[in-house]
Amino acid sequence: MKKQELKITREIYDHSDPEKLVFKAEAGISEALVREISRDKKEPGWMLQKRLEALKLFHELPMPNFGPDLGGLNLNDIHLYIKPDSIKNAKSWDAVPKEIKKTYEKLGIPKAEREALAGVGAQYESEVIYHKLKKQWEDKGVIFLDCDLGLQKHSELFKKYFMTTCIPANLHKFTALHGAFWSGGTFIYVPKGVKVDLPLQAYFRMNARKGGQFEHTLIIADEGSEVHYIEGCSAPLYSENSLHAGCVEIHVLKNARVRYSSIENWSKNVYNLNTKRGVVYENGIMEWVNGNTGSKVTMLYPSSVLAEPGAKTDYIGIAYANSGQHQDTGCKAYHLAPNTSSHIISKSICMNGGITAYRGLVKVKKGCKNCKSSVRCDGLMLDNKSRATTFPSMEVDEHEVDVSHEAAVGKIGDEQLFYLMSRGLSEQEATKMIVSGFIEPLIKELPLEYAVELNRLIEMEIENSVV
Repeated sequence: MKKQELKITREIYDHSDPEKLVFKAEAGISEALVREISRDKKEPGWMLQKRLEALKLFHELPMPNFGPDLGGLNLNDIHLYIKPDSIKNAKSWDAVPKEIKKTYEKLGIPKAEREALAGVGAQYESEVIYHKLKKQWEDKGVIFLDCDLGLQKHSELFKKYFMTTCIPANLHKFTALHGAFWSGGTFIYVPKGVKVDLPLQAYFRMNARKGGQFEHTLIIADEGSEVHYIEGCSAPLYSENSLHAGCVEIHVLKNARVRYSSIENWSKNVYNLNTKRGVVYENGIMEWVNGNTGSKVTMLYPSSVLAEPGAKTDYIGIAYANSGQHQDTGCKAYHLAPNTSSHIISKSICMNGGITAYRGLVKVKKGCKNCKSSVRCDGLMLDNKSRATTFPSMEVDEHEVDVSHEAAVGKIGDEQLFYLMSRGLSEQEATKMIVSGFIEPLIKELPLEYAVELNRLIEMEIENSVV
């Protein structure tokens, strides 16, 4: 059998299409635009009110006072709502416009759907242009829609779960901005006892210059259900800045299990200010698998709120920063009930002056006995110009718990390189081998095609930098 090689070039992600749009909002933030978005989507009155309240909060809340410098992000330059010239929610791939379809085919979306997925969604700018769930899962009551359509068809579920207990608009300034301007995204509901044994996937693509994307992901796993959801994202490389401020909120009900895997590969002019959070109920399991390789600046801290006894969360993540990139990522676990557990592994790699930081929190509320939490964060610097730091925080208000934290930051050792090069490897090959071993724990947790993609992306960066 002939071995197939996945060929990935940076052009797959960084290329741009001509802007063919039916609407591109004037740059900047306004109440008029909030009202126009809601009217355009024919939303119920309560959603418009929710948007307007979020806009008010945005103006009141301060910018983040920690982490990367956001001084280069001018929101008055960003177009917050952009509609491509495309059929919305096409059920047939043939109905997608030729130029857009070509972009997604380069990214492997239709092929992955045919071979390995239970359902696929594709968002382009502010609109979902393709969405489809295989009939076997529809017949079991699984709902897999874009959020705009989900709101129309399942308004009561949305009213109960959308930006209420999981990610309220007042969490921080950019959740408020998201609450005002959100558009598109993914809505998943898995009924009681249903176990979706193939992943569901959505891919988010920004194309327009100075664009903003605010997709919303809402996942509800009912009692005893299981689902694996995968998100991928990318954007062209421009000289002007763009903004991604999506939200992912996940509700893991009693005895349910959700795995959320994501490879965020935005181009290096994107400010990626994303928010991801799950609320986990009795004996539920929330698993995060996160890879961040692109963007100019990323601030992202997937969080699990362990709300009832027996709730558990696992997180494993990798952040990669090259020249001009600042990846500020980590994980938060809130132990709000006894007998809950969290396990966190974070890896970061930086080179050519790139900056990575692990920023995490483990909080154990008083009275939450028999909680267990372990945190391990490792940073690898490939040169003297880069910077890797850790900012772990632990707030433990209960004595009868088991909490541990380990951190290590270091360079690739000369002895390691010398050993491998003495066996006939070039410096580039030796460096790639060491990095591959470093990120192996994450790679093992990703679906095969994503594992190959992430490995190859990092290899390409090293190939272009180590001479």
